[in-house]
Order: sequence, then C-alpha cells, then structure tokens
Amino acid sequence: MSDTQFETRAKARGKEAVPSAPETKSAADDFMSEFNGFQSDIAKRLKQQEERLTMLDRKTQTHKRPHLARASELEAPHQKAFNAYLRTGDDDGLRGLELEGKAMSSAVAADGGYLVDPETSESIRSVLESTASIRAIANVVRVEATSFDVLVDHSDVGAGWATETDPSSETGTPQIDRITIPLHELSALPKASQRLLDDSAFDIEGWLAGRIAGKFARSEAAAFINGNGVDKPKGLLTHPTVDNAGWSWGNLGYVATGVAGGFDGGEAVIDLVYALGAQYRANASFVMNSKTAGALRKLKDADGRFLWSDGLAAGEPARLLGYPVLIAEDMPDVAVDALAVAFGDFNAGYTVAERPDLRILRDPFSAKPHVLFYATKRVGGDVSDFAAIKLLKFGTS
Repeated sequence: MSDTQFETRAKARGKEAVPSAPETKSAADDFMSEFNGFQSDIAKRLKQQEERLTMLDRKTQTHKRPHLARASELEAPHQKAFNAYLRTGDDDGLRGLELEGKAMSSAVAADGGYLVDPETSESIRSVLESTASIRAIANVVRVEATSFDVLVDHSDVGAGWATETDPSSETGTPQIDRITIPLHELSALPKASQRLLDDSAFDIEGWLAGRIAGKFARSEAAAFINGNGVDKPKGLLTHPTVDNAGWSWGNLGYVATGVAGGFDGGEAVIDLVYALGAQYRANASFVMNSKTAGALRKLKDADGRFLWSDGLAAGEPARLLGYPVLIAEDMPDVAVDALAVAFGDFNAGYTVAERPDLRILRDPFSAKPHVLFYATKRVGGDVSDFAAIKLLKFGTS
C-alpha cells in the first residue's frame, strides 16, 4: 500500500471517530437535565429531613402536655401498656415487660394482677404520706420480704475513761430484742363503667390513683391506731398499758389526768411531756382526734396564756407546749379512762413496713356493666420502741 492510500484511509477513520456538533450538544443537554433532576431530588429530600427535625424539636420542647398527649410515642412503655390494660383489658404489652433498673417482671403473679406503672404508684404513695395518719410521722421502710425485723438493744453501750497504759475494762454483753413486723395484704376495689373507660379524655390513671389512695389511707390510718394484728397491722392502742411509774418493756406507759373523763388544767399535759425521755422529746409529737384537740386548745397556763398555738406558716402543724400536733381521727374521744392523747417520737416508736409494688387486676365480669379494679399492696406496722411513746389517760389512776 502506498503512502498516499494510507493517509487517505487514516483521514477517513478520523472523521468517523469524531462526533458531529449536533450530537455533542444533545449529549450535553441530556447530562445537564439529569444533573438538574438529581440536584432537585437532593434538595427535596433535605427539605423533608429538615421538616422532620423541626417537628421533633417542637415535641421535645413542649412542657406541661395534657393527659391526652401522654399516650404519644414519647410515653414510657410500662405506662402505655398499663393504660391499654385498664381501658380494654389488653395485657399483651404488660406480659414479660422488664422494669428498668430492677430484676423484676410485670408478668402476672400467682395471686393475679399486674404491677402499676411507676407514675401512678408514686402518686398513690404521695397521697398516703400526706394524709392525717401515723404514717406521716412514723418510720416507713420498704422491704422485699414478707416481714421486717427491728432489733432493739436494751443495754447501755459499754464505755469508760482510759489511759495509754491502763488496761481497758471489759464491757457487758448487749441485750438485743427482736420485733418482727409481718406484712399484710391491703386491698381496694374501685369500679368504673366501660363507657367511661372508652372515653379517651378520661384520665383513667389519675382517677384510679385517687380512689385507691383514699381507700388505702382510711384503712391504714385506722389499723395503725386500733389494729389487732390479725391480717392487719398492730395498732398503737392495742398494746398493754401501765402507769408510767411502773413501766416495763412491752407496755406503753400512761399518765393519768386525775379526773375521770376530763382534766383539771394543763398540769397533766405537762406531766405527759416530761414522762417521755429527753432523747425522744426532741422529735416528739402529739397525736389526738379533732374533739380532743378542741378541748385541749382551750387550756391556759397560770398567766392566762393558751398552751395551744396555731401554725404560723401555711402547712405548718399546730403546736401544743411547743410540740407539733397530728390530728388522727381514729384516736378515741375524751371519755372515762380513755387513752385519747399520745405523745412521743413516733419515728423511733412506730415502724411501718411495706412492699414497694402495687398490683391491679381488671375484672370486667363480676359487676357488669361496670369494670372492677382489684388493687392490692402489702403493708405492716407495729410499735418498735415502747419507751418512745407515752399516753394520756383521762382517769384517776
């Protein structure tokens, strides 16, 4: 092949490889169209993501949301599942639900029922602590067992002066007494109609907490004063009582007013105060009912000043001889030989033991068309230090 023919064929192939101007422009237009579409899609996706983040920010920054909002996705799983169980009986969400921070399951127990969600349980507990009951001034402990043991040392701690060279004297063996406080089952049985439960605006948890707390508070207050210890706490006034001059462990000492069914001035109240040991008087309180309080607040000293003084600030209890007064309506009225006033350090003298869990069983069958809610908890109480409490007896001896 000659050089002329080779150059001619090479020029022909070069012309075939180079695209024409219209083809180049068309390819560039297609590329720019696809690029613009991709850019528009990215901008759209970024806008949607920004809208989602803005909505989440608004939800997290909203305070004091109404009760209807508590059923949203931000609600605790236990509370959502418990709400569904109360309204419809659906317990799928509660079965096997592990409680946070504890090796405890909300699965149904042998006696039936599910654990109440922490918010409702805390609401009930706060009501119990604020009611007019011995619980407000007693020593309240939470236990996981079926009873609680209080160890009391009757002997004084061995002590003495010592030097660097002299041998120390041997101390005596302590005398320790054990007081066992068994826990008993306390129950309440409020009921509501299914129509009311179907109303989404009805705050079922708040209503249930209020009804249960009211029933529990009344039952506890009565048992802590007059309970016989059989399937209920042992009350303060069910223990044996003796004249304080002959007091011994296992009995509650009393001071007599000297007047049958009444009192002659405030001397008996003063005697009651100083019948209590000095180590207990610093945290001591009076306990009585409203009728007794009405009679005692009329007492005056020799200078005509009332022994009773009302609280100076909102929420502060009234005081008798400078000590706070708890009004417990289950205390007896003033009558012949009635032990109508108690005085002492109840934080040391009376112990309330309870389990932290509260269970509720839904029963839609026994009281149609109403739904029953069987609520149970375990609580016990008893005197834990017989020297820390003294009584005022309205009698001659």
